[in-house]
Amino acid sequence: MNRKFWVPFGLAGGILLILGALAWLLFSRVEQSINPDPVSIADASLNSLREQNRLIVFEASYNASVTTTLNKLGLSARKTLIMPGSVRYEIDMAKLTQDDVRWDAEKQILSIQLPAIETSAPQVRMENIQTYDDGGILMALTDAEDVLDQANRRKGVAELSKQAKNPLQMRLAREAARRAVSNNFILPMRAAGMNARIDAFFPYERSGANKDQWDLSRPIKEVLAEQQKREGVK
Repeated sequence: MNRKFWVPFGLAGGILLILGALAWLLFSRVEQSINPDPVSIADASLNSLREQNRLIVFEASYNASVTTTLNKLGLSARKTLIMPGSVRYEIDMAKLTQDDVRWDAEKQILSIQLPAIETSAPQVRMENIQTYDDGGILMALTDAEDVLDQANRRKGVAELSKQAKNPLQMRLAREAARRAVSNNFILPMRAAGMNARIDAFFPYERSGANKDQWDLSRPIKEVLAEQQKREGVK
């Protein structure tokens, strides 16, 4: 066949190859939108959470009742303070990394190792503070009342912090944290039609089968790196 006939065929073949590559790329994008990647969704959810910086998962109110006694000049004075306040329970999301989020493709489980719960400084409701005193003479003659008030305020704040860290409240805060973080990951997956499960936990809770599950899953950082490598090869 004459060379002049090969040129059009060659050009047509090249155009078909280009069109085929574009069609394949378009199909891949459509397929990804129809069958979204759970690891990519998990990574997007993780980034969204990290942008929140500190996640408030729980808040509770407490009442501290403290008494201080002062002896001076052979006299004594005593003052009682009732201090109401609230404490926030938070997670520092900056401490949650890609290495703390793992995906088990076989069991369709996303495991999330949560940072420790942190409690805020008590927010004292100053307008609701109540005081009761006994020792008017010493208070009238000296600065005993100011000394007692300062001591009681320190004790009151310390007592509020102590109450906030009791085992029951910490357990409630951890449960709230698990729900809050799990929802941030599971809702986008549900919206994409996925039936994955979330296993959010604190490190000291891992033992037995739960630890084996964590060991078998893969960090999303590792999975994403493989995906990027495959896309680069293509």
